[in-house]
Amino acid sequence: MGIKKNHLKAFLLLLSFATFFFAQGQNLKSPSEFLGYELGTQFTRHHQVVDYYQYLADAASDRVQLQEYGQTNERRPLLLAYISSKENIADLENIRKAHIATTDGNGNTSKAIVWLSYNVHGNESVSTEASMLTVYTLLTDKSEYLENTVVLIDPCINPDGRERYVNWYHQYKNTPNNADPNSKEHHEPWLNGRANHYMFDLNRDWAWLTQIESQKRIKMFNQWLPHVHVDFHEQGVDAPYYFAPAAEPFHEVITDFQREFQVTVGKNHAKYFDAKGWFYFTKEIFDLLYPSYGDTYPTYNGSIGMTYEQGGSGEAGLAIETSIGDTLTLKDRIAHHFTTGISTVEISSQNAERLNSEFKKFYTKKDYKYKSFVLNGDTDKIDALTRLLAQHEIEYGWGKDGNTKGYNYLTGKSGSLKTSEKSLVVSTEQKKGTLVKVLFEPNAMLSDSLTYDITAWSLPYAYGLDAVASESSVVSDLATNGWTPDPSKNANLSKDAYAFLTDWNSFNDAQFLAELQQKDIRVRYALKPFTMDSVDYDRGSLIITRADNKNRTDFLENLSEIASKHHILLNATSTGFVEGGKDFGSGSVAMVDAPKVALVSGEPTSTLQFGEIWHFFEQQLRYPVTVIDTEYMAGVDLSEYDVLVLPDGEAYKDFLDADTLKLLKEWVHSGGKLIAMGDALKGLTGENGFSVKVKEIEKDSTINLQSHDENEREQIKNAITGAIFKTKVDETHPLAFGYDDTYFSLKLGDNSYEYLKDGTVVYLEADSTKPVAGFAGSEAQKKIGETLIFGVEKHGDGKVVYMVDNPLFRGFWENGKLFFANALFMVE
Repeated sequence: MGIKKNHLKAFLLLLSFATFFFAQGQNLKSPSEFLGYELGTQFTRHHQVVDYYQYLADAASDRVQLQEYGQTNERRPLLLAYISSKENIADLENIRKAHIATTDGNGNTSKAIVWLSYNVHGNESVSTEASMLTVYTLLTDKSEYLENTVVLIDPCINPDGRERYVNWYHQYKNTPNNADPNSKEHHEPWLNGRANHYMFDLNRDWAWLTQIESQKRIKMFNQWLPHVHVDFHEQGVDAPYYFAPAAEPFHEVITDFQREFQVTVGKNHAKYFDAKGWFYFTKEIFDLLYPSYGDTYPTYNGSIGMTYEQGGSGEAGLAIETSIGDTLTLKDRIAHHFTTGISTVEISSQNAERLNSEFKKFYTKKDYKYKSFVLNGDTDKIDALTRLLAQHEIEYGWGKDGNTKGYNYLTGKSGSLKTSEKSLVVSTEQKKGTLVKVLFEPNAMLSDSLTYDITAWSLPYAYGLDAVASESSVVSDLATNGWTPDPSKNANLSKDAYAFLTDWNSFNDAQFLAELQQKDIRVRYALKPFTMDSVDYDRGSLIITRADNKNRTDFLENLSEIASKHHILLNATSTGFVEGGKDFGSGSVAMVDAPKVALVSGEPTSTLQFGEIWHFFEQQLRYPVTVIDTEYMAGVDLSEYDVLVLPDGEAYKDFLDADTLKLLKEWVHSGGKLIAMGDALKGLTGENGFSVKVKEIEKDSTINLQSHDENEREQIKNAITGAIFKTKVDETHPLAFGYDDTYFSLKLGDNSYEYLKDGTVVYLEADSTKPVAGFAGSEAQKKIGETLIFGVEKHGDGKVVYMVDNPLFRGFWENGKLFFANALFMVE
């Protein structure tokens, strides 16, 4: 009897432990319980968000896995949470492998894969709050959705931007918070929270992968390729909620099912919004064309990619009064994003079988017009492009000796391209063929000219490569790595050489020069072409002499190391006596100075273009730059700097008043170099400015009565929505060293400036106003004929470099970067 009692006690003890652990798994703390305040009454800091997700991963480890997939520039963790049933989490890797196998046409799967991405724009901060309520609810009240669904949640794509906003809001909000829209808590400063550390818009970077957050995320995305991907956003305070279906234009590659399922999702959301009496809209504003969004990029990879937009953004705070007198609270915003998040998982779970079959169908062979894209050009540019392709897991190969016929990107008509083993070949007949078509096609078809972003981005133009789009399958040798020279050729540089020579054709060459400057290795460059040892060298070619570096005992060692790092082939020569051109002691060979550079920040500059330039210096060129804010710029002694960069921005006329312009002109006259970009040029025009002039166009004074809708369409005639134009180049000018006589420029508007009297380097001719790709309105085309793109004005002992178009746009216009490097190093 005693033994039985002991057995019973042991059984009851085990049962109590099991009940305790089961309760621990089921009775999870809600976000409010865990954080210690009601969700929506405060903004949650990033470390608290991380702690909550870690808590869920620990407390419900059988249904939640948490992965840190990277860190931001400010060392904040990037997280991905996997949520599903106990059985699915235990088999998660097999589910992933089976799902990816369907992209090769293998197997049949039954699980829906749903990826929810939150807070790509940091000051659209409700998203992360909503993510916590969403994951909690999926694990508790809505766990039945997880039986056949794996949900991936990225709670904050942009932790640096969000934390910048949240910290600012905590510092400046009223106590209690004030809904009056005039209160400071509703007015972010210039350095707002929307973008990441380098002020890049991460929702424009999915395809270009210039930012660390994008690079880390894309590795995870390619491991899963979800059936459904949602990008959660916010818009203006007065806007009702937006959800799918998207607006036109849809890219032509988007399948009927992808369109159809957006409607299915939207109707499911509408059911819940209607029941609550919430306002919403669909099929407006947010289109599916530009490939670098969080909805389009997944779409071009087979997903149902969608954007959801809640009214609010950085203006809303914890509560704000709208223009019609309603009060929009953070709790309201959470409720809306929570509802669409849960609704998305629900409708995906209900349609798991269809999602799987259509996803598999998406990856079957497509019959696109262009089967192959064949590209020639500088090996550094080819190598840069192959690195991007590898990140997207796009296959490519190398050509063979011969000719390929097709659409010629340079001429804009049918032609041929001579090919060799160094010709890059990218085919649409591969798993990522749809993405290849979208990124490489000469000109995307527009179903509607009213778009939300740029309408042209073709990679052959962006990378400055000669290319043809062929309607035939071009045979190539499949490769996994880009072409690179053999660095061993630089391993033992001769100590008896007079000089070492290399060409100047790419941004990689500029990176090489920048590192030499940082290591105090002196470099000269050729102002005229020359021939040495039967090799022809063009303008800009670098000449590194032993005599210039005679006091450096580690000269050869450092030079060899840096050249190998950048895959630079150095040609040694035993003499400065050239076979053709100017000798190395000539005035046509100049020393490259190491300029001290300052970059202007703050009002009135654009945060985005400031960020592009800042990132260019620190993460691409890797050359030091001093950031000077306009708040205290008047007190800075500019004579300490050789170069001053004015980013694009609005209201420069207000900032560059007569006194400021006078100081700038005196500084340039004394030898300074001013680089003015975009609308900064407007501030330099006029009676007190420099010689650059806005091109005046006689306006048509005829009044045509039109309806409101007709007027909206009429206005598009004056717009250029990110189109590519073929421009002429004076390749003899130092600003254009490394270029030939043609440059394809991405224009973002119709700003037009007259040719300079002397120093017009890149320009549009009268008959070159029709874009080779993208949309430009008829009136805008009239305005830009015979206008400046890039130019240099001499002013006293200094120079002003004008950049009407942006050669650094979003960090992806690779072929523009050498112009900026030339402005720094070659223009003297």
